[in-house]
Amino acid sequence: MVVQSLGSLATPWFAGRFAAGLMGEPPLGAFGTGQVLGLWLTLFVVQAVVSFFSTYLLTRSGGRILAQLSNRLYDHLQALPLGYFQQQSRGSVLALLSNDVAILSHFVTGTLAGLAPMLLVLAGSWLLMARLDAVVAMLVALLIPLFFLVLKLMGRGIRPVAAALIRKQADMLAIAEENLGLLPLIKSFNREVIESRRFQSQTAAVLSLRTRQLRQQAMLSPALQLLASGGILLVLWVSSARLQAGELSVPTLVSLLLYGLLFARPVSALANLYGEVQQARGASERLLNIFAVAPEPDDRDAAPLPPLQGDIRFHDVHFRYPDRPDIFRGLNLHIRAGETVAITGPNGGGKSTLLHLLLRFADPLAGNIEIDGHDIAHATLASLRSQMGLVAQHVLLADGTIDENIRARAAHAHAFIVQLPLGYETRIGEQGLRLSGGQRQRIALARALLANPPILLLDEATAMFDPDGERQFIAESRGVLHARTVIMVTHRPASLALADRVLRLEGGQLLPVHVSTEHARC
Repeated sequence: MVVQSLGSLATPWFAGRFAAGLMGEPPLGAFGTGQVLGLWLTLFVVQAVVSFFSTYLLTRSGGRILAQLSNRLYDHLQALPLGYFQQQSRGSVLALLSNDVAILSHFVTGTLAGLAPMLLVLAGSWLLMARLDAVVAMLVALLIPLFFLVLKLMGRGIRPVAAALIRKQADMLAIAEENLGLLPLIKSFNREVIESRRFQSQTAAVLSLRTRQLRQQAMLSPALQLLASGGILLVLWVSSARLQAGELSVPTLVSLLLYGLLFARPVSALANLYGEVQQARGASERLLNIFAVAPEPDDRDAAPLPPLQGDIRFHDVHFRYPDRPDIFRGLNLHIRAGETVAITGPNGGGKSTLLHLLLRFADPLAGNIEIDGHDIAHATLASLRSQMGLVAQHVLLADGTIDENIRARAAHAHAFIVQLPLGYETRIGEQGLRLSGGQRQRIALARALLANPPILLLDEATAMFDPDGERQFIAESRGVLHARTVIMVTHRPASLALADRVLRLEGGQLLPVHVSTEHARC
């Protein structure tokens, strides 16, 4: 790009030498007019070759920056605690990956990288004008503050509009992502028209902001172009007066005029640069804000856990979510290795939170949790989570084949899998939508058992079963749960038959519950 800029600065000089040759003056030492044209052509060829490599390298660098920044952002998002995502819409997070990263990558390679050669052309053309005629150069220098004043006054409204546009685009993506996930519900309640209008309202807001931004940038560029053109005419008028007074030659006048045009080009480009800077500032602020969010606890200095037996103790555990009342106030719990404990209680009482604390999706505000005498706060997350299997009520499955989701025959899921059209190669759709609720939970259990974890966490694992399916699942699962420490969160009376103990979580405390055999079977 620097070589390109130097070539651009040489062009007015060649034009002056060619004009000198036409007027009978020696154009360039011993070189004639034709030879000057040949050298000029050589300069154009060099510029074309350099331009190719410049464009290619910039485009490749832009792709690398985009990929590396996307990877870094994705890795950071994965490292954030679950609590962050509970306070954000997925659309706004996806907008960071799809929109803000692209804006910043384009700015670095398409705008920022071009700033140095643009300033080189600006400074070089003025210095060469000063070398040819100091009076004209001083006149141009006096016009520069006027350009920046107009740029500042007219461009002050671009940044807030650019920031608002990025937010609205994120909101639009959030609505689309949410509605596509709730499409069965929307169809069942005949809300297609309502949701369509809601989305159209969001796109209209985005269009309005984008139109305002484009209008401001469209006004800014012609205004600076007009000032630059007026400046060129002023330079031409002064130069012609000096020509008539014999203080300038025609070749010098030609070079001055072309240097004036060359000087005006980067000045006009400042208008687009200013708008892109404001847009990049909005995107970079959003990225910096998310990079400022602390990831999960840094466990580089923690020790990996040895193979666990599954003896679990909660010691005086206190916990609450931000801006919410306490969930646990001095919770104590001991689960012996190999024991199956069922936990019941009202919704919102903290049953799932208990499992999340054990997995360290969140950490206690006070107290500690031990497994086999090891404080899990001092253990690596990988060694902790690799020895636990989680089956949640809302089963999370990837859009792939059954084999890709579990790669195992477990949880007695094989019988129904082989009856599917393509068996283990059957694609299950996003979140397993092509399977029934019970089938999804069987696959989730098979996936949890794949690593043969000593601790199994079942969070409403039979919620999607009908009564017959639940009874069959319970009968088949006794062998699967044997010799593991199992914590079951359940509201289903039949599932309590699997438990060695039943505890009720209410008011932040666990109380023993006696369940009769007849009650468990009903």
